[in-house]
Amino acid sequence: MSKKIAIPTNGELLDAHFGRAAGFTVFEIEGKEAKFVELLSATGLQHQHEGLASMFKRNGVEVLVCGGIGGGMINGLKSIGLEVVTGASGIVAEVAKTYASGNLVSTASVCQDHDHGHDHGQCSH
Repeated sequence: MSKKIAIPTNGELLDAHFGRAAGFTVFEIEGKEAKFVELLSATGLQHQHEGLASMFKRNGVEVLVCGGIGGGMINGLKSIGLEVVTGASGIVAEVAKTYASGNLVSTASVCQDHDHGHDHGQCSH
């Protein structure tokens, strides 16, 4: 059975801050293989929990694989049935392969103070 994952993307790298990502790379996970599906633009949706969640649901995404993410966003995504895996980093295609192989373990890291509209340079892990 296959599933779709989305990874916040900055060029070829995982964007360490979920909420400010300009786009998300979507992969289809089939067995232990990760196949590129599409790049979703998040333009205008940065830090908009409901807008991002709706975009993922419309596109059949079931799992979000990310680095840092705020607790409010995690709760919003989980409330609509999406799985959230945190603590990932590196080249997006490699992160997807690691997830597909079953070797990516969520660190449960949550970024602090991301609901206040200020600089989001640091996350507590």
